Amino acid sequence: MPLEPVRGLPTAAAALAVLSLLGCGSAQEAEGTAAEGSPSPSASVDPASYTPDLEALAKEYDTRLGVYALDTATGAEVSFNADERFAYASTHKAFSAGAVLAANSMAELEEEVPIEEGDLLPESHSPVVQEHVGSTMTLLEICDAAVRFSDNSAANLLFEELGGPEGLDAALEELGDDVTHVDRVEPDLSEGTPGDIRDTSTPEAMATTLRAYALGDALPEEKRDILVDMLKRSVTGDALIRAGVPEGWEVGDKSGTADYGGRNDIAVVWPEEGGPIVMAVMTRQDDTEDEPHDALVAEAAEVAAGALR
Repeated sequence: MPLEPVRGLPTAAAALAVLSLLGCGSAQEAEGTAAEGSPSPSASVDPASYTPDLEALAKEYDTRLGVYALDTATGAEVSFNADERFAYASTHKAFSAGAVLAANSMAELEEEVPIEEGDLLPESHSPVVQEHVGSTMTLLEICDAAVRFSDNSAANLLFEELGGPEGLDAALEELGDDVTHVDRVEPDLSEGTPGDIRDTSTPEAMATTLRAYALGDALPEEKRDILVDMLKRSVTGDALIRAGVPEGWEVGDKSGTADYGGRNDIAVVWPEEGGPIVMAVMTRQDDTEDEPHDALVAEAAEVAAGALR
């Protein structure tokens, strides 16, 4: 299974940063939540302003490309193969964390969970959990490990907390997402065989569900702020949507890497002016050993951001 690149490993101070958010929210997130509630029904973007550029990128990289981006303040959207299925890979970890945050009280989220040898996936990306075998982590710390560091063992602990893949699937359906299929755990969910509907979604569904968790009312404000903080401090997506949007725009994202050259990123983007943008860029290729293209995701995000602003 392809591994998620990371720019750093967690420190005790970083782990404690999640707890520092309890009881204190960000004005920017509050503004973003208000802005996303009432988009203008008249806003629109001419597909001719971005479709040729995205088609050219897909051809240049010889990769199937799907993009969806929504300006939550105006209702303007960019949609390119947005209803096509792709293996979502590690992007699900944002939703798994959101579902665990929703299902537990703040006191429960701070309870210690024993980490045993059997919880550590062999030969799988688990930079945080591997340091806690024989010790404990709180549910908040497990969420943080899964979202910020794309820790696969942490992701499976979240699945266990939710009652398996079917638990996350049910949580997404409660939000209105009946598109995303959640079927397997890590690392098998990143297999991404073309034509296999398991563990797939569409760019539009991924962006819409991320909006519900990060900007909408799927979580109360206190927990929403915690999830947004995790997304903003993610260390695996620097070369993706973050690299494509204009300098000065803030990004909270969750990346994913699948077999068949799959490279994905889902994000909330806060421009310097206006309301937040939710964006999903998903890709796949034809052969299981094809290499993913970070630059394609970044360049597609640049096109989408330019079309909306």
